[in-house]
This record gives sequence, structure tokens and C-alpha cells, in this order.
Amino acid sequence: MKIQEFTASAHNFEECMKCTVCTAYCPVVPVNPRYPGPKQAGPDGERLRLKDPYFFNQALKYCLNCKRCEVACPSGVNVADIIQAARIRYDHTPPKLRDRMLANTDFMGRLARPFAPIVNGMTGLGVSKAVLDATLAIDRHRTFPKYSGRSFEGWLKRRTKEQAKFERQVAYFHGCYVNYNYPQLGKDFVKVMNALGVGVQLLDKEKCCGVALIANGMAKQAAKHADKNIKAIQAAVDKGLNVLTTSSTCTFTIRDEYPHLLQKENDGIRDSLLLATRYIYQLLEASTAQLKFKENYHVRIAYHTPCHLEKLGWGIFSYELLKMIPGVEFTLLDSNCCGISGTYGFKKENYEASQAIGKPLFDQIRSLNPDFVACDCETCKWQIEMSTGFTVKHPVSILAEAIED
Repeated sequence: MKIQEFTASAHNFEECMKCTVCTAYCPVVPVNPRYPGPKQAGPDGERLRLKDPYFFNQALKYCLNCKRCEVACPSGVNVADIIQAARIRYDHTPPKLRDRMLANTDFMGRLARPFAPIVNGMTGLGVSKAVLDATLAIDRHRTFPKYSGRSFEGWLKRRTKEQAKFERQVAYFHGCYVNYNYPQLGKDFVKVMNALGVGVQLLDKEKCCGVALIANGMAKQAAKHADKNIKAIQAAVDKGLNVLTTSSTCTFTIRDEYPHLLQKENDGIRDSLLLATRYIYQLLEASTAQLKFKENYHVRIAYHTPCHLEKLGWGIFSYELLKMIPGVEFTLLDSNCCGISGTYGFKKENYEASQAIGKPLFDQIRSLNPDFVACDCETCKWQIEMSTGFTVKHPVSILAEAIED
């Protein structure tokens, strides 16, 4: 089925019993009166859109696609999928230059990497932010992620022989963030896996998972990325490898958004694609591997569960791993959306709502005053660090610094 032919009728909107629990749990409704809410934008609106596309409402663009409505729905209606599918089918507005820049993470990463110090310096200047605000409507208050001058792929390729020595192997879908912005997370992942007796392989020619392309009206391009990623992951699965990720959003996109929104069958790979913390937790629980922790590691950690990880139901693996570390004082933060939702919070028209959505989370972090915050999502990291001043670390990176070298 082609993207443009897909309708949300494939989803179960008729099971909506109009209880409005989804609207009560939606983080956008209280802060943006222009958004009609998930019930009206999703199941209610779809009944009208199927009769006449005229009823498509541009206000659907204010949906975060955080999936909190789906987590809350007592009937299991795919509310957010209905909304996003409607945007794919009915919104034919060409993406702006800003949206193309924000969504094409592979292209922007390759472009910025050779000039990383210059790019990082320029995007941090107030005058540069003012220009981007005035010309592209990227809010001047937003802090940009830094680029790395060297890629993670290049680093791991130089260690191919070293990694091949391990009897047990996994493949790693590292994503754009690890490759272009923060290779250290990938290095931490390799360190932890090696400590568990597992070698790490790169996938063959992985692409951006496509979540930003979907959100910015470029579903056809996202579908091409999906085809390449499914092929690359399938090749690893055919070798008997699990494919691990360190991004909760990449994991969710490939597992659930590919079939739900892009109509890409992933049955052959879905069960073999796992968040790294789930795989590590299961290894340790089964006593098939052990980690030796430092005796003098003492930290206070507050863990934020990303929305997409909450939808997967896998947050428990990350925070239970952290609780295994001796010397960790652990707090599970209340379930709240941070508000950034990938590229959503970078846009001038969304910035104020983005910050208002995240305020309860920011306030709780400040009141707890932890040594740092833990989180599995890179964009949550950017939002929390910018809005609170607290450092955010991935659970895998915390494991890496807690284990003996």
C-alpha cells in the first residue's frame, strides 16, 4: 500500500468510547488552545475526514505524537497513529526550508561534521540565533546540540578486528545522534557490551530512522529510509544477531511507526530489535554475564522515562539497571512529557508550548537536585539540560562510568 493511499481507517478508531481520558492525559491541550485534543483530532475527526477531506484540520500539526493518549486509552485505540496518518494523507503543504533542515539529520550531520568547531561556535552565538529566528522561525531561545568532528562509525570501523574476537556478537543501530553529535554514547555502549563479553558490529549502511521526516511532512522520504534500514537490520538478523539501539525514539519508530504509518512490514526484524538496556538487563538477570562495579561510585540519579519508551513499556529495564549499581541513590521522576518532541520544540510557533509542557518535569528535577538526570532519549536530554541546567546521561553511559575499567 502506498503512503498516499493509507488512511487511518486501518486503525481501530471505531473502538473509541468517547471517555476523553486521552484528552485529560494530553500534554498539549492545557497549554495550546489551538489544538482540539486527541479525541477530536483522532477518532472523531477521522469519521468526518473519511467522508470528506475538507474536514482535515491544520491544527493537527500541534500533536506531539508523544503517545501518552494511547498509553491512557482504556480501549487501546491508536489515537496518535490516527492523527499522524491523517497528516500524511491529507496535508499536502510543502515542507518549509526550516523543516527540511531540521528533518534531514543525516545530511546536516555530514555537512556539519568537517566544520564542527565552527558550526558549534556559530550556532551558540546570540546573533546567529536571532538570524535563524527571523529568517527560519527557529526560536532564538533554543540551544542547539553540538556536532562532533569525528563520527562514531569511523571509530568503530577502526576496531572491527578487536570486536570480532568476542564469541557473542550484536549489531548496533547507533542513529544520527551517536554518529554525528555524541559518539561518546556509542563508545560507552561498546565498553559495556565488551565488559559483558559481547562484541559490537555496525549495520551495513543504516539511515536515519525517519522520525523527524515523518513529523515534518516528508513521509515518502521516511519510507525510503525505512526500506534501507529494514534491509540492513534483516541482514544482521539473518546472521543470528540481535540489533541493539540506545535511542528510545529510534527503537519505537522502527518497531511501531514503520508498519503503522509508513506501511512497511517489519515482522522479520521487530522482535530482534531491542533497546540496549533491555538486552543488558536480561543478560544480567539470566546470570549469563556479570558487571563489576567500582566500590567508590556514589551518585544521586533522577530518571526520566521518555514518552516513546513509556509506550513501549520498557522503561523498567533502564531504571532497574541503574538501581543495580551499588552506591546509586535512585529516584523515578513522575510521568511527564519534557515537551520537545524532536524537532517540534525548535520551531518558533511551538517553543512556548514546548516549555510549558515540560515545566512540571523541570520543577521536579530542581526540587530533587540530583547529581544528574538519566534518560534514554537524546532530545529529552537537550530539553532538560537547556531548561534546568542539570546534566543528563544515558543509562548506558552511567553503567560505563560505574564499572571497573
